[in-house]
Amino acid sequence: MEQKTYTLGQRYIGAGQSEGTIILNEVPGNALGAYLDGANIIVNCSAQDATGDTMNAGEITIHGSTGDAAGYAMRGGAIYVQGDAGYRAGIHMKEYKEKVPVLVIGGRTGSFLGEYQAGGIIVVLGIGSEDRQPVGNFCGTGMHGGRIYLRTAHLPKDLPEQVVAHKATEDDMQIAAPLVQNYAEKFGADAESLLRDEYYVLRPNTQNPYKQLYVTN
Repeated sequence: MEQKTYTLGQRYIGAGQSEGTIILNEVPGNALGAYLDGANIIVNCSAQDATGDTMNAGEITIHGSTGDAAGYAMRGGAIYVQGDAGYRAGIHMKEYKEKVPVLVIGGRTGSFLGEYQAGGIIVVLGIGSEDRQPVGNFCGTGMHGGRIYLRTAHLPKDLPEQVVAHKATEDDMQIAAPLVQNYAEKFGADAESLLRDEYYVLRPNTQNPYKQLYVTN
C-alpha cells in the first residue's frame, strides 16, 4: 500500500479504504474511517466525531477517547475505544449482508447509546467509573435490533419502553467474552478481572416494539 501522510485534524482519513493499515499519532478530524471496507486504522491518541461512520468492514483501534456518534450506521467491522465515547455511540448500527458490527468502549459513553440500533453488538466496560453508571441517559432509545452489554451491577433507571434487560448468562457471555479479551489485548487490561464482574444485556422489547415515526419515499 502507498504510504500517506495526514495532518492534525484532517477529516475522512481512510474513507472507503479496503486494504492496508493506517497509523495515526495526531488527532484526526471527523469521520475517521467513514465507509471503511476492510483496512485497519490505529490511532495512538483520541479521535473526534463520527468515527467509523457507515463502515462496512475492517477495524479501528483508538488509544484514547472518541467524540459523538462513534459507529454511526456502521454495517460491519469493529471499533475498539480505550477510553470514553460521546453521546449517540452506535446510533443506527445494523447488520448488513450477514456482517455483525462491533463497538467496544472501555470507559463511559454519553446519553442515547445505541439510539435506533438495528443490529450489531455494543459493549461498554465503564473502566475507571465503577462508582457510577457506564452510560448516560436514555440508553437504547428506539432500539429495534442487536444487543448492548453493560459492565455494571445496577441497571440504569431510565431505560426506554422499547428496551428490556437481564443479567448476562453464560450464553450471553460467550458472545461478549472474546470482545472483552480483544479489548484487553489491545490496551493492556486485565481480561479475567473484567469478565469476573456482572454484566447486563439490553435488547429490543418484543412486547412493546419500536414504531417507525417517519416514512421514507
